[in-house]
Amino acid sequence: MGIIQDSLDKAAEHTVTRPAPRTAPAQMRFLVRTAKGSTRAVAELLGVSQRTVERYVKAQIKRPRPELAARMEREVRRRWQPRVRERARKRAATTGGIVIETRARFGFTAAPGTTDDGRIRRITQALPPRYAARLFDAETAGATEQQLRDIAAEGLQEIYFKDRGRRADGLQVEFTDIEYVELDY
Repeated sequence: MGIIQDSLDKAAEHTVTRPAPRTAPAQMRFLVRTAKGSTRAVAELLGVSQRTVERYVKAQIKRPRPELAARMEREVRRRWQPRVRERARKRAATTGGIVIETRARFGFTAAPGTTDDGRIRRITQALPPRYAARLFDAETAGATEQQLRDIAAEGLQEIYFKDRGRRADGLQVEFTDIEYVELDY
């Protein structure tokens, strides 16, 4: 996964209203419940035997190996409160928008006489709902990391650098050398 995709996932995790199960047996029971009671499907998902899943469900095993614990934690986080996450995404895509905070190199293609040398900038900017909707749609469609970066760069270009069309006409922004990106909605 890429840095934008990871940031979208983290932002979705911040929308949940209740904490996810913490113990290994509780996490395993949750995964089995989301798999409609199929311990075989959970076993295939986690790369363990079906019997191991059953033993976790019955709390006969309580402490998983570190790599299994990480896989269980990741899968629980991905599946925890899907309707709450979907409502938050819908709200961001229709009314709320998305806030992007980044430290990255921004280069420009602009009119003659201006500098186009890229430089590292730290930017925190609220993007309108249309950019949130485009990011979510692209993510759902399986867009590449570069396509997600292009959407974020276009949003920053229009809102931050061009000030919604009030200045810097013809400016094209390049979003590279990303140190970090945090999204919130």
